[in-house]
Amino acid sequence: MSHPGGREPSVSLSLLDATMVGIGAMIGAGIFVLTGLAVDISGPAALLAFALNGGVTTFTALSYAELASAIPRNGGGYAYVREVFSAPVAFVMGWTRWFTYMIAGSLYALGFASNFLEFGHIYGVTLPGQPVLYALGAVVTLVALNALSTEASGRGETAITLVKIAILGVFVAFGLTAADVGEFDPFFTEGPLSLLPAMGLTFIAFQGYDLIATVTEEVENPQVNIPRAILLSVLVTVVVYLLVVFVAIGTLGADALAGAGETAIAQAAEGFMPAFPIIGSGAALIAFGAVFSTISALNAVVIGSSRVAFAMGRERQLPARLGRFHYRYGTPLAAILVSAVVMLIAVVVVPIRIVGNLASLFSLLGFIIVNYALIRLRRRQPDLQRPFEVPFYPLTPILGIACNVLLGLFIDPFTWILAIGWLLFGGGVYLLLSRRGDIGPSGPPEIQEPEPIQTAEQTDD
Repeated sequence: MSHPGGREPSVSLSLLDATMVGIGAMIGAGIFVLTGLAVDISGPAALLAFALNGGVTTFTALSYAELASAIPRNGGGYAYVREVFSAPVAFVMGWTRWFTYMIAGSLYALGFASNFLEFGHIYGVTLPGQPVLYALGAVVTLVALNALSTEASGRGETAITLVKIAILGVFVAFGLTAADVGEFDPFFTEGPLSLLPAMGLTFIAFQGYDLIATVTEEVENPQVNIPRAILLSVLVTVVVYLLVVFVAIGTLGADALAGAGETAIAQAAEGFMPAFPIIGSGAALIAFGAVFSTISALNAVVIGSSRVAFAMGRERQLPARLGRFHYRYGTPLAAILVSAVVMLIAVVVVPIRIVGNLASLFSLLGFIIVNYALIRLRRRQPDLQRPFEVPFYPLTPILGIACNVLLGLFIDPFTWILAIGWLLFGGGVYLLLSRRGDIGPSGPPEIQEPEPIQTAEQTDD
């Protein structure tokens, strides 16, 4: 696949690196912040809300896995929609996914800043400056890393994500010995219907596996490794979430956990975790884990947002300069820098809570379109080689569509109004760029059929 005006992408990410991009994005600050808030809504049944969300997200993850194996191109959901829908529909998909990743970046950057300062407070250290300065510094640092080397950013993501998984593993290991299953009786203290708003609140914690598909062309053997990475990242994340939530409820109790709110996991850790050398109390270890979680999630969305902008630039739906890899660094430098500018502005001026809800809504809408894109591609190109195929087709993508629609209904009307406004703004940008000649009607590159996978006998011959 040629890249006019730039070099080929650097194929430098392994299956482990790709998997860690997804896990790093999903196991962010959400598990630390949302557990207590979910228990406040649905009591001990919050554990079931997390489990059901894991099932809901798996339907769409399977669709991503098949599409990634059939359409091995950077851009993730945007690339798939561009293949099977008209240019305006593809632009809407790319425009909303790009926005979602950039806004998520600002959320993670601010989350990093608050957790970093809190980590200092635990040791009696008051760090100078405002949180926003630390957030900006985190964005600038990770943007520089991503601009210079995809391999370095990928390896860094892997290392940081493994550290935070290890910290949560320590929390679970100590917690399972202290958890009391009696804390789950009664289970539905707030009624079965309380599951739906709890699922709506926590669904954002299961977004991130789609970022793996945005770096397809930079992963070794992508038509095999991208589907594997997507499914592995979802599996690991769901297991970690369920274990952490079980321990938190089983040790602190639903009422105390709900009262703890955003500090629920740290307060639970104080009750059963011993002091550790150098780090100190269990709460300090959890705060340390939260710092790693937010920084790895930020790095993942810096990677993902730039690749969506790159894919749109390459297919002439944003200025073509964005769709080129830098001749020296082998990274989509222009796309990284443009995405970073928007992220930095969002850190300073955007009302985070409102736009966070907007990002969740756009994710749900994007997942609906991706599931439908799978169905449409099956109908239009039934003979296309698919190294991975969704099981129980077409039931799986249909369930993915239905579940995402249901969760979208629990998004408040004001967020829907903002979403429509952002889409209209995107339409204006599209028309303006079209009239200026900055974008054109070129279609997506031809799908490259995967090369046959050689067996050991064939290799020996």
